[in-house]
Amino acid sequence: MEHANWLSTSAVYLGAAVLAVPIARLLGLGAIVGYLAAGIAIGPWGLRLVTETTTILHVAEFGVVLMLFLVGLELEPRRLWALRRPIFGGGSLQLLGSAALMLGVGVAAGLPWPVALVAGLGLAMSSTAIGLGVLAERNLGATTSGQHVLSVALLQDIAAIPVLALVPLLAAAPLGAAHEGGGWWGAAKALGVVAGIVFGGRLLLRPALRWIARSDTPEIFTAAALLLVVATATLMQAVGLSMALGAFLAGVLLAESEYRRALETDLEPFKGLLLGLFFIAVGMGIDFAVIAAHPGWMAAVVAGFLLLKAAVLWLLAHLARLPLAERPVFVILLAQGGEFGFVVFQAAQQAGVIDGATSSFLVAAVAISMLATPLLLPLADRWWLPRLAARAPRTEPPAETRLSEPQAAPVIIAGFGRFGQVVGRLLNASGLQATVLEHDAEQVEAVRRFGWPVFYGDASRLDLLRMAGAAEARVFVLAIDDVEQSVAVAALVREHFPQLTVVARARNVTHYLKLRALGITLIERETLDASLMSGRHVLEQLGWQPHAARNQALRFRQHTVALIEQMRAHVGDEQELIALAKQGRQQLEAMWAQERAEQAAARHRRGWHDDSTH
Repeated sequence: MEHANWLSTSAVYLGAAVLAVPIARLLGLGAIVGYLAAGIAIGPWGLRLVTETTTILHVAEFGVVLMLFLVGLELEPRRLWALRRPIFGGGSLQLLGSAALMLGVGVAAGLPWPVALVAGLGLAMSSTAIGLGVLAERNLGATTSGQHVLSVALLQDIAAIPVLALVPLLAAAPLGAAHEGGGWWGAAKALGVVAGIVFGGRLLLRPALRWIARSDTPEIFTAAALLLVVATATLMQAVGLSMALGAFLAGVLLAESEYRRALETDLEPFKGLLLGLFFIAVGMGIDFAVIAAHPGWMAAVVAGFLLLKAAVLWLLAHLARLPLAERPVFVILLAQGGEFGFVVFQAAQQAGVIDGATSSFLVAAVAISMLATPLLLPLADRWWLPRLAARAPRTEPPAETRLSEPQAAPVIIAGFGRFGQVVGRLLNASGLQATVLEHDAEQVEAVRRFGWPVFYGDASRLDLLRMAGAAEARVFVLAIDDVEQSVAVAALVREHFPQLTVVARARNVTHYLKLRALGITLIERETLDASLMSGRHVLEQLGWQPHAARNQALRFRQHTVALIEQMRAHVGDEQELIALAKQGRQQLEAMWAQERAEQAAARHRRGWHDDSTH
């Protein structure tokens, strides 16, 4: 396989990914586990379809560079400045605290302090690829913990420079090539390149992209986007800086440009593929011989440094006041070793600080920890997070928001989110009073700031409904978002206040059918009318007369409601429901096709040759 051409090698990588990732996702383990498993399967310790891993890993690291560029595009300079404290405060605490603890443990275990220090610094580095990859996969980038994960990752990118400069100084032997390019001249070159990227980015990038965009050739714009990232990474690498950090800076400089979305769209597929290749290369690089030779020590080292880093990260999460429910993900995403660990151990081996066996052992420990991370996340989701959620303190609503006196409004609105607020505004503008109940204390506080007299309370409590005046009211607006809670409240109202007319909001067809089963007839699906309004606009833009578009939308609505009513008798029989939905759609399409044909025939008979039917 070593001499196979690049086409067959590419086929092996793509085939392994196409098989392993869907299986991993099917098992609820995430795409990263799939890529790592694919790498193990095709690598030197699996089927031996690919044996050269180092070159692939270097190429695949470009996926991390692309990812940092795209992250930079999402961060305007002002937002980056706002993150300076998490970056330099939290990031430094994580890196130095973790390294110090592991240095202490290593020295206590009898290791020479330079070896313990290198091991501590290398293992303290976390995986940017895994951390930001999982954040993107779970759409957690905008959360508080997501911002702190990014901050720690950025600090590690910055800290990699002094760490790699420190490693040769720890060697007992005289140093040679490791010092090449170092010293004041090296620092000056690094500062010059960073300054060049910053000022060049602000002054030249946007005009250059504008000029390229005028060529109106999409593939050239894509090439320009790739060239931008490659050139920035090359410049940073030439002066010994992190390629990912350079790409991140370039992304930040373009965050406010009009080409931000186009760049994201063009680079996203490359990022995904290269990141996948990176994880495959990591899986291939796991040295199972080292693991098999010292399984006990390996397990102890991996568990030990994961626990030490987790302790530091939990302290950091506490100091940063991260929400309790977000802390497990924050800890797990940063507890593992990372890509820079590979580089640090390689540099330490070249400088003679550690020997080859120790380097292989530490690299294998980092790789195992990277494999463990996506496996720990589902466990945290199923076991840890529910317990933390139960311990999390409930937000107490202000006293003035509690319903303490009987109300007498003719309308009660339960749930004051998007849907309930529209109903409330209409009633208020029409001079009608309503008693509004909302069970989310934060939502109560938010809407009260806009002048709405909303009461905090759980509408599934019978005593609260009595206090809200349900026995005398005429209409009960059921606008609760949660389906199960909505159905429970509907059942309670139907049982105890049969005189109330219930006007309900349904999230989907299933919700609609559950409410209909309780005898509620005035139900509106929350997105149906808005979607039909958009459909009317589309028809009008395509040349339909407004009255014809409106009539078409109304007929579609009537047909949809009638079809759902027909489904009521078959709730629980999925096959029959699917068959009815298909049949209903085909009937509507056939009916309207026949109408179009009849209209065309009528026009032909009248000799009217206008093609417009509307």
